[in-house]
Amino acid sequence: MVPQPGARVASWAAKGEVTCLLPLAAARAGLVHVPVNPLLKRAQVAHILGDSGARLLIGTGSRLASLEPGDLPPGCAAMGENEALASAEAAGRELGPSQADPADVAAILYTSGSTGRPKGVMLSHANMWLGAVSVAHYLGLARDDVTLAVLPLSFDYGQSQLFSTWYAGGCVVPLDFLFPKDVAKACAKHQVTTLAAVPPLWVQLTEIDWPEETRAPLRRLTNSGGALTLDLVKALRGLFPQANLFPMYGLTEAFRSTFLDPALVDSHPTSMGKAIPFAEILVINDAGQVAADNEEGELVHCGPLVAQGYWQDAARTAERFRPAPAASAYGGTAVWSGDRVRRDADGLLYFAGRRDAMIKSAGNRISPQEIEEAALGTGLVAEAVALGVSDARLGQAVHLVVRGSDDTTAQAELPKRLQRELPNFMQPQHIHWREAMPLNPNGKIDRTALQNELGQEFAP
Repeated sequence: MVPQPGARVASWAAKGEVTCLLPLAAARAGLVHVPVNPLLKRAQVAHILGDSGARLLIGTGSRLASLEPGDLPPGCAAMGENEALASAEAAGRELGPSQADPADVAAILYTSGSTGRPKGVMLSHANMWLGAVSVAHYLGLARDDVTLAVLPLSFDYGQSQLFSTWYAGGCVVPLDFLFPKDVAKACAKHQVTTLAAVPPLWVQLTEIDWPEETRAPLRRLTNSGGALTLDLVKALRGLFPQANLFPMYGLTEAFRSTFLDPALVDSHPTSMGKAIPFAEILVINDAGQVAADNEEGELVHCGPLVAQGYWQDAARTAERFRPAPAASAYGGTAVWSGDRVRRDADGLLYFAGRRDAMIKSAGNRISPQEIEEAALGTGLVAEAVALGVSDARLGQAVHLVVRGSDDTTAQAELPKRLQRELPNFMQPQHIHWREAMPLNPNGKIDRTALQNELGQEFAP
């Protein structure tokens, strides 16, 4: 099967030759790559395949075998990893230089929002190329660098591991790990110089033994997907004193946005830093003007790293991708992030909070609505509210508050059903059964009251 130019080709597999090379191979062939998180279950995968209109799914045999009739959209074929590699080798031809327009869509990365199912962020060839150039530049990557790719390749931060390292001519070692010690062993085996992770993984990595010969080759540590705590910064600086620590902030809709110069980490450990190359970051207050120093406002990302919008979703695209503020040097379309930040007199940015209800747990962006729909779909509960509650290890832990039967059998059945319907990272850490939900003056479930109650009860 040879998909036509512009066709979507999805991958659903663990890290390996196919998942690492397909992002480049698909783009070079004029196709659009749709990487699917290997942790997702068939229901979420079916949604992504149907929404993207995928014409081909390449995956591991066990994952493909889990699909049910109707999960593949009409006209979509499935192919195992080995079959795909054998087919490519049999073709026996090399692709010439790409003729793609830099503005053409090269990939669709699905990301959760606070409401509804995951939405596909359209990244152009230019987005991905300039992102690689930018990250490689400010990280100082070189040809002798070895990056350990522990992050999911369906994640924009995970894709950045590949592209920025390869742009610099370095080597990427893909790793799917079960235990934190596997990461340390891989660092030693491959003399890893660059390690990217999210805060919950950093916590685990600081709790294991790192022999000197394992730590010594590391030149840089990069963090995104959540803010580092003061204790975690101290632990990382103590454990890896020879490595530069790069706190970063990004969103899939703009690939990467800011980084903090490692020289400022000790003096400004909670800062997000400043704009990365090719990005313009503005803080816009509630009056629509550039915020004053230390005034809270919305982070707005302008410039050529801004994605092309959400795949076949004009309404949500219009909400997030809007004209750049008048103060922008780039103009055009900007990403209005929904994140509240402040900028100090030195131009350093600090995170203040989110405008929406998205849960960020262990580096994953989770839609509360997806969890709630899964719970209601079991027929075991009448109402459901999913919330993120502060957690020292996860960033936020998923809590599910439900109103339903007081039958203990039904209550015991709910987590079992959720295990079948939701991936592991979406599973509630706690399920709270209630006879009634608190209501606000409009008669709606009072999420704020539940959030405050659980926040106090489970304060770290």
